[in-house]
Amino acid sequence: MATVLNNAELVNLNEADTPALADYDLIGFGSGIYWDRHDKRLLDLVGTLPLVNNKRAFIFSTSGIREGRVLNNFNRRLKRKLLEKEFIIIGDFSCRGFDTVGPLILIGGIHKGRPNENDLEAAADFAKGLHAK
Repeated sequence: MATVLNNAELVNLNEADTPALADYDLIGFGSGIYWDRHDKRLLDLVGTLPLVNNKRAFIFSTSGIREGRVLNNFNRRLKRKLLEKEFIIIGDFSCRGFDTVGPLILIGGIHKGRPNENDLEAAADFAKGLHAK
């Protein structure tokens, strides 16, 4: 995604500088999914952000199970927090990821090798579509 989005800057959660977010036209927020939600540190970071006055954002994630509209709606918490900060969410992307959370570690995890080339291509296609929004 970063390459497609003109070599966008990638920022680790531990290094995020919230005042600098004002310098960007489009901001992506994402992480792996842990127990039906994005990383707690990401949710906490978004909670500390000031109001952004309609800055464009997108959400992305990887998870061991497929996201759904009702069950496994991974984005609902992050989306709610972003909307509270007055972001305009222009899209979201999710794909499978290697998952060893909880009892899955006992069987060696699921979806080893994911995200794979097809997933990365789908992510690039998603990012290309963000240019039009």
